[in-house]
Amino acid sequence: MLLKLKNVTVHYDKAKAVENVSLEIAAGRLITLIGSNGAGKSTILRALSGLKSISTGEIWFQERKIDGLAVHEIVKCGLIHVPEGRRLFSQLSVLANLKLGAVLRSDAGGIKRDMEEIFGYFPIIRERLHQKAGTLSGGEQQMLAIGRGLMAKPKLLLLDEPSLGLAPLVVQELGLVIKRINRSGITVVLVEQNAPLALGIADQGYVLQVGKIVLAGDSHILKQSDLVQKAYLGD
Repeated sequence: MLLKLKNVTVHYDKAKAVENVSLEIAAGRLITLIGSNGAGKSTILRALSGLKSISTGEIWFQERKIDGLAVHEIVKCGLIHVPEGRRLFSQLSVLANLKLGAVLRSDAGGIKRDMEEIFGYFPIIRERLHQKAGTLSGGEQQMLAIGRGLMAKPKLLLLDEPSLGLAPLVVQELGLVIKRINRSGITVVLVEQNAPLALGIADQGYVLQVGKIVLAGDSHILKQSDLVQKAYLGD
């Protein structure tokens, strides 16, 4: 198993954001976490990437216990987080942002190949290489944020609300690219409020409500659930 969360609880001050969550993710899968705003989805990603300390429980990645490690050590393990809001360096060029994603790498040939692969996913990024990241459209910024994450050569890619604020056509295209990234061999955990998008491309899903997993299973089964249909699919 690539990733295991064992009875993880996370607090913000005295409030529980995540309570006693356990999940397992096999290598090569595309997993989604869905739920309403405040359900704990982003908190789980922040805990995985070391941005938020857990209160109790354990996090294991590739048979190594990683809770408590520094963020850069978790990155070195191959666990890469593309946060909500993109968090680009807006005054730097697109190319500089991509290169920053590879800052811990020394394999020049591999870096060049990976950049070409990113241009294959997002051709518009090649055309924008020398523009400042802050001048890109919202969709282009999201492409760049994912591209920067890919430059770190992830074994597990965490995507937090990549469709947020994007036009429907861009969202559709982005979903197809996320599926392609997964098929290239990268395991993906996708956090989304856009449940139709998430369940449409994921292999398996977890449904969170107020910090707890209330439902889990293959995506095609979850889509048939009364809870999911009423709460997240609008049926």
